[in-house]
Amino acid sequence: MDWIKKIASTSMLLAILLVVNSCSVTIGLAPISSIDYNKVKTISIADFSNRAEYVYAPLAIQFNQDLKDMFIRQTRLSIVNANADLEIDGEITGYNQYNESVDASGYSSKVKLTLTVNVRYVNNTKHEDDFTDKQFSAFQTYDSSERLESVQDQLISLMVKDITEQIFNATVANW
Repeated sequence: MDWIKKIASTSMLLAILLVVNSCSVTIGLAPISSIDYNKVKTISIADFSNRAEYVYAPLAIQFNQDLKDMFIRQTRLSIVNANADLEIDGEITGYNQYNESVDASGYSSKVKLTLTVNVRYVNNTKHEDDFTDKQFSAFQTYDSSERLESVQDQLISLMVKDITEQIFNATVANW
């Protein structure tokens, strides 16, 4: 009887090992971009000048750096100055604030800060993906009791992140 228990427990152990071994789970992420790295190896990102009516000097610097960082972090493309497979350039065309809502006293309670960027994109390996003068924008609101100077850098970071993701998706993600 003892040998039957040993055979049964050994058989059960082998069955469990067989089931575990035959099951496999693969976890992976969808590709972040749809770049064919056999054809596309380089990207040129020109500095976007600030042509908005209201100019906040750190805005252009932060936008340019964050846009380049987006492509460095999420692709294997090399950034070059000229003759690239992909070319992105444009300008910051709007940086404005508007009163968004009015409270019971008749004064503004929320202010909407908007950032708008005009982008031109050339794909030298597939020109049907090109576009010119495409507008991307983002906005953030803040309480009118706060001064713009106290919240500006934080709001700019959020808007720049949003717009750089929009540009990335429109150029190389093809979602």
